[in-house]
Amino acid sequence: MKVTVLRGGPSAEREVSLVSGAAVAAGLREAGHDVFESDVSPTDLAGLDAAADVIFPVLHGAFGESGELQEILEARGLPFVGSGSKSSKVGIDKVATKKVWEAAGLPTPPYAVLRKGDPVPAMADGPCVVKAVGSGSSIDVFICKDPKTAAADARAAIAKVFASHEVCLVEKFVTGPELTVGLLEEKALAPIRIVPASGVFDFEAKYKRNDTEHRFDTGLPPETIKQCQDLCERANAVLGCMDLARIDVMLDEGAGLTPYLLEINTLPGFTPKSLLPEAAAHGGVPFPKLVDRLARRAAERGPRKA
Repeated sequence: MKVTVLRGGPSAEREVSLVSGAAVAAGLREAGHDVFESDVSPTDLAGLDAAADVIFPVLHGAFGESGELQEILEARGLPFVGSGSKSSKVGIDKVATKKVWEAAGLPTPPYAVLRKGDPVPAMADGPCVVKAVGSGSSIDVFICKDPKTAAADARAAIAKVFASHEVCLVEKFVTGPELTVGLLEEKALAPIRIVPASGVFDFEAKYKRNDTEHRFDTGLPPETIKQCQDLCERANAVLGCMDLARIDVMLDEGAGLTPYLLEINTLPGFTPKSLLPEAAAHGGVPFPKLVDRLARRAAERGPRKA
């Protein structure tokens, strides 16, 4: 097949996208496809004019993952890998995602949403997580978990988020194991337990450090693993996501390892350190087969309407 891989883009996650896109293109070529690579943006869509049987977007963050690109592909009648525009718009917005999950009765940690000038919520006086609402790759995410300094740390973090964003999310910190669950064709893969040497799974731990542990041997009971997989499949389904996704989960040690959904990534990374390809390989789907399978599924599904 002729596959156009879209990479780069205009967001703060551009550098990650360039690495992911190069890996996807290489994997598709290894699987025997004719691949055209294009660095697209809202002002340069020339890459979409190349003849292709399917489009494989690998743009993280704003434009590429937030529904705008998907709307363009839907309007042009181009088959593409991944979730549609509606699901993408919701999935990149952490607050919108939480509201959908809450409406479906799915567990997510308590949170408060702030705009500039709003009073700091009481939640920020204790261990909490401060996040930008629409950023991925752990960009503008601050974990304030030391009870002695949490209040001051949270206020400093809120100021940092507001320096670049209009809205800030403050979320209660959940103490316990952190898992990430990849979804391939709407089915949950084996969860990975994240153990960063620094204690924080931030951008550095994700993409730059080499001492973050990804454990398939989670040390958790089988019934807890199954509960997390079932929960993530439901969380993915209520958002209407398809083909691929990754959901982050925290297990509350103080509540019998109760799982809480943190956020979803509708176009997860494909870098050498990325978690979805790692989980797929663990499940018997090596990288070239993974990207081949996704491309063929999208081509067979054909064009989609918004």
